[in-house]
Amino acid sequence: MLYWQKISSQTKFQNDHWSYKIDEFQLENGERGVYHYVHTFGSSMVIPVTSDGKILLVKQYRYLNERESIEFPCGGMNEGISYKENAIKELREETGFSAGTILEIGEFAPFTGAADEISKVFLAKDLFSSPLPKDATEEFILMEKTPKEIEELISKNIIWDGLTLAAWSLARRHFQNEL
Repeated sequence: MLYWQKISSQTKFQNDHWSYKIDEFQLENGERGVYHYVHTFGSSMVIPVTSDGKILLVKQYRYLNERESIEFPCGGMNEGISYKENAIKELREETGFSAGTILEIGEFAPFTGAADEISKVFLAKDLFSSPLPKDATEEFILMEKTPKEIEELISKNIIWDGLTLAAWSLARRHFQNEL
């Protein structure tokens, strides 16, 4: 395995959500190079489960893909907030619910090679009404689906969001009896 040693790092651009960085590195054999990537503080994705076993998803318009996407509630982290706190905040903003029980079930890297982001996935149960204001640029249509319906939407490529697909691969084991 070839390991890299960071020599320097500089931020070329930064906004409220991420920064564009360029690192200079050195390989074990002495060779040097540069690596361009996006730095984030991570993201939290939530799979909210209703008392009757249905799963809440949100439909929203994705500007870069110019189409609607069905996804689990998710959002980027701010510095100084925990993944779990962020998961609850995103759940409240996107669905209007909070959770009495929230369990971390896994994590994944959404775009290795281009970003250092880690997304942690939470299962939320014992939901209760607790809305937070939505961002002015976001409009969510709330949907309830059974685990089997989610599988069907994935197989028909109606659910195509990569973060949602990865989160579902971590969550499926919690719904084996319903598939």
